[in-house]
Amino acid sequence: MKLSFSIPAYNEEKNIWRCLDSIFQELKGKKYQVEIIVVDNNSTDRTAEIAKSYAGVRVVPETKKGLLYARERGYETATGDLIANVDADTILTPGWIDTVFQEFEENPNLVALSGPYVYYDLPPLVQMVTKFFYSFGYIVHRFNLLFGGNGTMLQGGNFVLRKTALDAIGGFNTDIAFYGEDTDIAVRMSTVGKIKFTYRLPMKTSGRRLAEEGVVTTGFRYAINHFWMLLFKKPFTVKYGDVRAPEKTT
Repeated sequence: MKLSFSIPAYNEEKNIWRCLDSIFQELKGKKYQVEIIVVDNNSTDRTAEIAKSYAGVRVVPETKKGLLYARERGYETATGDLIANVDADTILTPGWIDTVFQEFEENPNLVALSGPYVYYDLPPLVQMVTKFFYSFGYIVHRFNLLFGGNGTMLQGGNFVLRKTALDAIGGFNTDIAFYGEDTDIAVRMSTVGKIKFTYRLPMKTSGRRLAEEGVVTTGFRYAINHFWMLLFKKPFTVKYGDVRAPEKTT
Protein backbone atom coordinates (compact mmCIF):
# COMPACT_ATOMS: atom_id res chain seq x y z
CA MET A 1 0.00 0.00 0.00
CA LYS A 2 0.96 3.60 -0.55
CA LEU A 3 0.41 6.26 2.11
CA SER A 4 -0.30 9.90 1.22
CA PHE A 5 0.14 12.61 3.84
CA SER A 6 -2.27 15.49 3.34
CA ILE A 7 -1.28 18.53 5.42
CA PRO A 8 -3.48 21.66 5.29
CA ALA A 9 -1.43 24.74 6.15
CA TYR A 10 -2.33 28.39 6.65
CA ASN A 11 0.42 30.68 7.98
CA GLU A 12 2.30 27.81 9.63
CA GLU A 13 5.92 28.85 9.05
CA LYS A 14 6.66 28.37 12.77
CA ASN A 15 5.33 24.80 12.82
CA ILE A 16 5.38 23.15 9.39
CA TRP A 17 9.05 22.18 9.65
CA ARG A 18 8.42 20.18 12.84
CA CYS A 19 5.65 18.23 11.14
CA LEU A 20 7.72 17.48 8.04
CA ASP A 21 10.84 16.62 10.05
CA SER A 22 8.85 14.10 12.08
CA ILE A 23 7.54 12.39 8.95
CA PHE A 24 11.01 12.06 7.42
CA GLN A 25 12.38 10.85 10.75
CA GLU A 26 9.78 8.07 10.79
CA LEU A 27 10.69 7.07 7.24
CA LYS A 28 14.41 6.66 7.91
CA GLY A 29 15.61 3.16 7.02
CA LYS A 30 12.17 2.04 5.82
CA LYS A 31 10.89 1.20 2.35
CA TYR A 32 7.29 2.29 2.61
CA GLN A 33 5.65 3.99 -0.37
CA VAL A 34 4.85 7.47 0.92
CA GLU A 35 4.03 10.85 -0.63
CA ILE A 36 3.78 14.14 1.26
CA ILE A 37 1.37 16.86 0.16
CA VAL A 38 1.20 20.26 1.81
CA VAL A 39 -1.95 22.19 0.89
CA ASP A 40 -1.16 25.90 1.06
CA ASN A 41 -4.46 27.49 2.05
CA ASN A 42 -3.69 31.13 1.11
CA SER A 43 -0.74 31.58 3.44
CA THR A 44 0.80 35.05 3.59
CA ASP A 45 4.00 33.93 5.32
CA ARG A 46 6.84 31.53 4.38
CA THR A 47 4.80 28.32 4.83
CA ALA A 48 4.92 27.29 1.16
CA GLU A 49 8.57 28.30 0.80
CA ILE A 50 9.62 26.18 3.77
CA ALA A 51 7.60 23.17 2.61
CA LYS A 52 9.08 23.39 -0.90
CA SER A 53 12.59 23.31 0.56
CA TYR A 54 12.04 19.65 1.52
CA ALA A 55 12.94 17.22 -1.26
CA GLY A 56 9.96 15.03 -2.07
CA VAL A 57 7.31 17.36 -0.60
CA ARG A 58 4.65 18.54 -3.03
CA VAL A 59 2.98 21.88 -2.32
CA VAL A 60 -0.43 22.47 -3.89
CA PRO A 61 -2.50 25.65 -3.54
CA GLU A 62 -6.11 25.87 -2.36
CA THR A 63 -7.45 29.39 -2.75
CA LYS A 64 -10.75 28.76 -0.99
CA LYS A 65 -10.00 29.49 2.65
CA GLY A 66 -11.07 26.79 5.08
CA LEU A 67 -9.94 23.51 6.60
CA LEU A 68 -12.35 21.30 4.67
CA TYR A 69 -11.50 22.91 1.33
CA ALA A 70 -7.85 22.16 2.10
CA ARG A 71 -8.59 18.57 3.15
CA GLU A 72 -10.59 18.07 -0.05
CA ARG A 73 -7.73 19.42 -2.18
CA GLY A 74 -5.33 17.04 -0.46
CA TYR A 75 -7.67 14.14 -1.12
CA GLU A 76 -8.06 15.09 -4.79
CA THR A 77 -4.27 15.32 -5.18
CA ALA A 78 -3.36 12.16 -3.27
CA THR A 79 -2.39 9.02 -5.20
CA GLY A 80 -2.02 6.69 -2.22
CA ASP A 81 -4.25 3.86 -1.06
CA LEU A 82 -4.34 5.51 2.37
CA ILE A 83 -4.61 9.23 3.15
CA ALA A 84 -3.16 10.47 6.44
CA ASN A 85 -4.87 13.73 7.36
CA VAL A 86 -2.50 15.47 9.75
CA ASP A 87 -2.32 19.14 10.70
CA ALA A 88 0.65 21.42 10.16
CA ASP A 89 1.29 21.80 13.90
CA THR A 90 1.42 18.06 14.58
CA ILE A 91 4.45 15.86 15.23
CA LEU A 92 4.42 12.13 14.49
CA THR A 93 5.30 9.89 17.43
CA PRO A 94 7.76 6.96 17.05
CA GLY A 95 6.16 4.04 15.24
CA TRP A 96 3.20 6.07 13.93
CA ILE A 97 3.64 5.05 10.30
CA ASP A 98 4.39 1.43 11.27
CA THR A 99 1.11 1.28 13.20
CA VAL A 100 -0.87 2.68 10.28
CA PHE A 101 0.39 0.10 7.81
CA GLN A 102 0.00 -2.72 10.32
CA GLU A 103 -3.61 -1.85 11.17
CA PHE A 104 -4.76 -1.52 7.56
CA GLU A 105 -2.88 -4.60 6.35
CA GLU A 106 -4.36 -6.75 9.13
CA ASN A 107 -7.94 -5.62 8.55
CA PRO A 108 -9.14 -5.13 4.94
CA ASN A 109 -12.50 -3.88 6.29
CA LEU A 110 -10.84 -0.99 8.12
CA VAL A 111 -11.62 2.31 6.39
CA ALA A 112 -10.61 4.87 9.03
CA LEU A 113 -8.00 4.86 11.80
CA SER A 114 -7.35 7.49 14.43
CA GLY A 115 -5.71 8.13 17.78
CA PRO A 116 -5.44 10.78 20.50
CA TYR A 117 -3.58 14.06 20.63
CA VAL A 118 -0.76 14.69 23.10
CA TYR A 119 -0.38 18.43 23.72
CA TYR A 120 3.37 18.94 23.99
CA ASP A 121 3.21 22.60 25.01
CA LEU A 122 0.57 22.46 27.77
CA PRO A 123 1.08 21.82 31.52
CA PRO A 124 0.46 18.39 33.13
CA LEU A 125 -2.89 19.43 34.66
CA VAL A 126 -4.25 20.31 31.25
CA GLN A 127 -2.99 16.98 29.92
CA MET A 128 -5.06 15.25 32.61
CA VAL A 129 -8.20 17.17 31.64
CA THR A 130 -7.77 16.32 27.96
CA LYS A 131 -7.31 12.64 28.85
CA PHE A 132 -10.67 12.80 30.64
CA PHE A 133 -12.36 14.11 27.49
CA TYR A 134 -10.73 11.36 25.43
CA SER A 135 -11.81 8.70 27.94
CA PHE A 136 -15.41 9.92 27.86
CA GLY A 137 -15.43 9.96 24.05
CA TYR A 138 -13.87 6.51 23.90
CA ILE A 139 -16.53 5.10 26.24
CA VAL A 140 -19.25 6.44 23.95
CA HIS A 141 -17.36 5.00 20.98
CA ARG A 142 -17.14 1.54 22.58
CA PHE A 143 -20.76 1.69 23.75
CA ASN A 144 -21.86 2.32 20.18
CA LEU A 145 -19.80 -0.64 18.94
CA LEU A 146 -21.17 -2.89 21.68
CA PHE A 147 -24.76 -2.31 20.66
CA GLY A 148 -24.32 -3.05 17.00
CA GLY A 149 -23.29 0.33 15.66
CA ASN A 150 -19.99 1.49 14.28
CA GLY A 151 -17.32 3.80 15.60
CA THR A 152 -17.88 7.53 15.29
CA MET A 153 -14.70 8.74 16.97
CA LEU A 154 -11.91 10.25 14.89
CA GLN A 155 -9.48 12.92 16.02
CA GLY A 156 -9.27 15.72 13.47
CA GLY A 157 -5.64 16.18 12.45
CA ASN A 158 -4.75 12.59 13.35
CA PHE A 159 -6.74 10.24 11.16
CA VAL A 160 -6.06 7.99 8.18
CA LEU A 161 -8.66 7.06 5.58
CA ARG A 162 -8.75 4.33 2.96
CA LYS A 163 -9.04 6.23 -0.32
CA THR A 164 -11.47 3.82 -2.01
CA ALA A 165 -13.85 4.25 0.93
CA LEU A 166 -13.48 8.05 0.80
CA ASP A 167 -14.24 7.86 -2.92
CA ALA A 168 -17.37 5.87 -2.12
CA ILE A 169 -18.78 8.55 0.19
CA GLY A 170 -17.92 11.44 -2.11
CA GLY A 171 -14.96 12.95 -0.26
CA PHE A 172 -15.07 15.60 2.45
CA ASN A 173 -18.09 17.75 3.28
CA THR A 174 -16.99 21.29 2.43
CA ASP A 175 -20.22 22.72 3.87
CA ILE A 176 -18.63 22.29 7.30
CA ALA A 177 -16.29 25.10 8.33
CA PHE A 178 -14.37 23.51 11.22
CA TYR A 179 -16.18 22.04 14.22
CA GLY A 180 -17.70 18.60 13.68
CA GLU A 181 -15.59 17.76 10.62
CA ASP A 182 -14.08 14.67 12.21
CA THR A 183 -17.46 13.39 13.42
CA ASP A 184 -18.99 13.95 10.00
CA ILE A 185 -16.29 11.98 8.19
CA ALA A 186 -16.44 9.22 10.83
CA VAL A 187 -20.20 8.81 10.49
CA ARG A 188 -20.10 8.73 6.72
CA MET A 189 -17.06 6.42 6.55
CA SER A 190 -18.77 4.03 8.97
CA THR A 191 -21.37 3.29 6.28
CA VAL A 192 -18.74 1.61 4.10
CA GLY A 193 -16.44 -0.08 6.61
CA LYS A 194 -14.92 -0.23 10.06
CA ILE A 195 -13.78 2.78 12.10
CA LYS A 196 -11.06 2.31 14.73
CA PHE A 197 -9.76 4.65 17.43
CA THR A 198 -6.66 3.40 19.19
CA TYR A 199 -4.31 4.75 21.82
CA ARG A 200 -1.53 3.03 19.86
CA LEU A 201 -1.61 5.97 17.43
CA PRO A 202 -0.89 9.11 19.49
CA MET A 203 0.07 12.35 17.78
CA LYS A 204 1.85 15.30 19.37
CA THR A 205 0.32 18.69 18.66
CA SER A 206 0.26 22.28 19.82
CA GLY A 207 -2.33 23.18 22.45
CA ARG A 208 -2.52 26.80 21.36
CA ARG A 209 -6.28 26.70 20.75
CA LEU A 210 -6.90 25.25 24.21
CA ALA A 211 -4.54 27.77 25.78
CA GLU A 212 -6.20 30.71 24.04
CA GLU A 213 -9.86 29.71 24.33
CA GLY A 214 -9.71 27.73 27.58
CA VAL A 215 -9.45 23.99 28.08
CA VAL A 216 -12.94 23.42 29.48
CA THR A 217 -14.58 25.78 26.98
CA THR A 218 -12.82 24.17 24.04
CA GLY A 219 -13.52 20.66 25.30
CA PHE A 220 -17.22 21.44 25.77
CA ARG A 221 -17.39 23.03 22.32
CA TYR A 222 -15.88 19.95 20.69
CA ALA A 223 -18.18 17.66 22.68
CA ILE A 224 -21.41 19.48 21.84
CA ASN A 225 -20.50 19.64 18.16
CA HIS A 226 -19.72 15.91 18.18
CA PHE A 227 -23.16 15.03 19.52
CA TRP A 228 -24.88 17.69 17.39
CA MET A 229 -23.40 16.10 14.29
CA LEU A 230 -24.62 12.67 15.42
CA LEU A 231 -28.13 13.91 16.13
CA PHE A 232 -28.73 16.60 13.52
CA LYS A 233 -26.06 15.99 10.84
CA LYS A 234 -24.71 19.53 11.16
CA PRO A 235 -22.40 21.36 13.58
CA PHE A 236 -23.75 23.42 16.47
CA THR A 237 -20.90 25.96 16.15
CA VAL A 238 -20.52 27.57 12.74
CA LYS A 239 -17.88 30.25 13.38
CA TYR A 240 -14.42 29.55 14.71
CA GLY A 241 -11.32 31.51 15.65
CA ASP A 242 -8.34 30.92 13.39
CA VAL A 243 -5.55 30.78 15.98
CA ARG A 244 -3.00 29.85 13.33
CA ALA A 245 -3.24 33.23 11.61
CA PRO A 246 -1.29 36.35 12.64
CA GLU A 247 -4.66 38.06 13.05
CA LYS A 248 -7.66 36.00 14.09
CA THR A 249 -10.70 35.85 11.85
CA THR A 250 -14.10 34.24 12.20
